[in-house]
Amino acid sequence: MAGVIWIIQVVHYPLFGMVGADGFAAYERSHASRITPVVGTAMLIEAACTGLLLLAMGELAARGIPRWVPVAGAVLLAAIWLSTFAMQVPLHGQLAQGFDEAAHAALVRSNWIRTIGWSLRAALAAWLLVAWMGGSTGGGR
Repeated sequence: MAGVIWIIQVVHYPLFGMVGADGFAAYERSHASRITPVVGTAMLIEAACTGLLLLAMGELAARGIPRWVPVAGAVLLAAIWLSTFAMQVPLHGQLAQGFDEAAHAALVRSNWIRTIGWSLRAALAAWLLVAWMGGSTGGGR
């Protein structure tokens, strides 16, 4: 999701402003119908994996991985989901009615919450993988 959100944040969302008012509502609806299955499926898989990591905290701790790691990942995921459904989804709904400069600016600005959250989750996941494989956390195989 980190890769997807960076493309959305620095390429896709800024380009919304270049579509033009006449075709924007149709463009936004098409964007939503195409991106939702991609992002929604990945978000559900991510939530399931987060739940499994929380359930496996004992095993992770036995391998020297601190319990805060899966908890931090879950907190970040909760913040991402909250941002998605409290801010980005309503803004997309507003934009589906037609281009609105203020809504577009709010979408780009508020999406940084998800961009930073998924970037931090990617860093945690990378660290967790290295630790699990026997990195320098003091645990491992």
